[in-house]
Amino acid sequence: MFLGTHAPRLDDKGRLILPAKFRDQLAPGVVLTRGQERCLYAFPAREFEDMHNRLRQAPVTSKQARDYLRVFLSGAADEVPDKQGRITIPSPLRQYAGLERELAVIGAGTRIEIWDASAWETYLAEQEQAFAETAEEVVPGLF
Repeated sequence: MFLGTHAPRLDDKGRLILPAKFRDQLAPGVVLTRGQERCLYAFPAREFEDMHNRLRQAPVTSKQARDYLRVFLSGAADEVPDKQGRITIPSPLRQYAGLERELAVIGAGTRIEIWDASAWETYLAEQEQAFAETAEEVVPGLF
């Protein structure tokens, strides 16, 4: 499971040094793709395969399912971290997420999310109140 928030930097070649605590899980390979709210999702290759298998079960007759699959898969890129734990984020994905130098890499359970640091701070500030108010509706009986 991926947890926590990390603050790495993107280098001049568009590479990200993965947080040390995520490297073992991502060493066999990672798939990057567009995420919601203009971030990137990074899945261990095996998890992405499992997710793709679930997505394939959506009816091809559903326009909404086709649209989602097109956007989600068309931006996907597979990477294998180098010996230093670096992956290259392709330019189209960097542009999609507005990634500059300062990043926020957050653990989101089965995936990590890669955000521009200022976009993450803005998003988090906007969600704080809603987070406090909706725990019971999202996960009944949690607290």
